[in-house]
Amino acid sequence: MLSCFDFVRDMSFLAVAVRLVLAVVCGGIIGLEREYKRRPAGFRTHILICLGAAMTTLTSQYLCLEMHFFTDVGRLGAQVIAGIGFIGAGTIIVTNRKQVKGLTTAAGLWTSAIIGLVCGAGYVECALAATLAVIVAELLLIKLEYRFARQVHDVILYIEYAHASCIENIIRVLKEEHIKINGLEISRVTGEGDEHYYCAVLTLQASKRQLDQGLVKNISSIEDVRSVEEL
Repeated sequence: MLSCFDFVRDMSFLAVAVRLVLAVVCGGIIGLEREYKRRPAGFRTHILICLGAAMTTLTSQYLCLEMHFFTDVGRLGAQVIAGIGFIGAGTIIVTNRKQVKGLTTAAGLWTSAIIGLVCGAGYVECALAATLAVIVAELLLIKLEYRFARQVHDVILYIEYAHASCIENIIRVLKEEHIKINGLEISRVTGEGDEHYYCAVLTLQASKRQLDQGLVKNISSIEDVRSVEEL
């Protein structure tokens, strides 16, 4: 460890102040990136979480070193790591296309809490290195992810059609478009009198290009298809 930070590792007023300021800076740096991308948890949320975690570690050290209580120093910090999940869960949502959003923000909040614990312990080198690693992951590695990851979306279609044999034409069109079918549910619906029709719920994997080219419109143009709706 760097000797220049040795003064931060005791329990003097200056050391405590530096640790809290360090928690605010580290949490704020991570929060700025989330705020810029307009994510649910932004600048102030990350600061408060990181600062609160730092105060938890400081309180544990104070009870043990200054008050001489017989307590586990890591006990309060363990509760922070476990308890931060309820805030992270609040940032995770499921979109209309059944895509999960907010996992990166939730992971960032959890990491910010741990960085706060590190700041409270006076481990300055680890806190700065971890903050830098988080920023690199969120700003630079995401570009590699978008470049190499396939932009495939989960799509759920509700289709009504007149005859049972129509589903074969629908599946044929999807195969020609190289769209993967993950699930298929078919039901027969009774209308007025002896009239009846069929409905199907298809779970598909389609690229953004395929969606932009009018996937729903192509299926709607199939003979005997009554309606197509994306759920």
